[in-house]
Amino acid sequence: MNNKEKLITTFCDALGIEQAVATGELEYNSISEWDSVAHMALIAKLEQEFDIMLDTDDIIDMSSINKAEEILARYDVVF
Repeated sequence: MNNKEKLITTFCDALGIEQAVATGELEYNSISEWDSVAHMALIAKLEQEFDIMLDTDDIIDMSSINKAEEILARYDVVF
């Protein structure tokens, strides 16, 4: 599994959504499953899956799958 697939799978698992919903354009609060509580669960799962510790600003800025990819790239995650 490459890192893009891992990112999508992590979003699906954390938010309890189907892969068809997990597109790059999926944004925070655009679906009921991605609320503030689910956001923190997503962050925890991303940190675990990619073995990183996200800064607070990055946690707040993570507003879409595309943005997540951009942020994770700053932590040397290659997509």
